[in-house]
Amino acid sequence: MRPAPSPGALLREALRSGIPAGLAMIPFAAVFRANGLRINEYGRKTLELVVGEVAPPLHTVLSFAQHMLISVFAALPLLWLLAQVEGRGRRILVGTLYGAVFYAVVNAWALPLYFGDPTPWALGFETIYPSLAIHLVYGAVIGLVARAQPAAPR
Repeated sequence: MRPAPSPGALLREALRSGIPAGLAMIPFAAVFRANGLRINEYGRKTLELVVGEVAPPLHTVLSFAQHMLISVFAALPLLWLLAQVEGRGRRILVGTLYGAVFYAVVNAWALPLYFGDPTPWALGFETIYPSLAIHLVYGAVIGLVARAQPAAPR
């Protein structure tokens, strides 16, 4: 078993791989939204909880910043796990599975519970698959781009 990466190395790697993974989600979200599907429901609700209602230009900037911040911090557990996984294919598979688990635990269970909403399972497949697909992309991208062992500081 490899030694666990240091917290600093893990955070640097989360920035290096979490940001591209977060960016990779955006085109998929745009396509789903353009087709009238529900997407980023909890990003919007969480932002309103933190900053209240804001005008559209500022809302877009804050929403993007929030998305990138969440993308970085959500990468941390996956990167810790990937430090133990060898082989690009396995890392992509583990990342994709992480995306599915993250969706199920956070977006389909914890956030609906917190906000008092019905779960996606209760709302149907049209509500499940857009967000699930985007989270699969997120995990797969991290599995693809993350270094096998986060780099130590120089």
